[in-house]
Amino acid sequence: MKAQEKIAIFPGTFDPPTLGHLDVIERGRHLFDRLIVAIGVNADKTQFFPVELRRKLLEHSTRDWGNVMVESYTGLTVDLVKRRGAVAIIRGLRNMTDLEYEFQLALTNRAIASVETVFIMTNEKFGFTSSSLIRQIAALGGDLQKLTTLLPEEVITELERQRQVRS
Repeated sequence: MKAQEKIAIFPGTFDPPTLGHLDVIERGRHLFDRLIVAIGVNADKTQFFPVELRRKLLEHSTRDWGNVMVESYTGLTVDLVKRRGAVAIIRGLRNMTDLEYEFQLALTNRAIASVETVFIMTNEKFGFTSSSLIRQIAALGGDLQKLTTLLPEEVITELERQRQVRS
């Protein structure tokens, strides 16, 4: 009897993708047969990077990880989980604030859709990193080259390009 493939979804906006995201993806892919990095599209949120660019950046960063797929989606994450036949949602945790929010979300997802959540603690060197903080630094003219320990090189290049386009 062949075991069913265990699929997990790692949802987020990834705007922009950080090394913290990649750390969670890299470790999460070892826990499941397949990991789908799902870029959520929220029409109510202002995007820094277009969805297709975020997808391209994530695909490039995960290209050597054969069991990782990247896709975008709209709607509820639990609906995506059901469509893909996933057994779990992966969420990264940086701090106690994340834990409180993610715990509430995980309990709700389990109550309404019977889907489990697997929490992965981020590497301590990414514990203070957030995409919103990165966007703020980029928008306010911060030195993007000082972010090399937090962002993939391709993301820094795109942030510099966006800055030039916006100025």
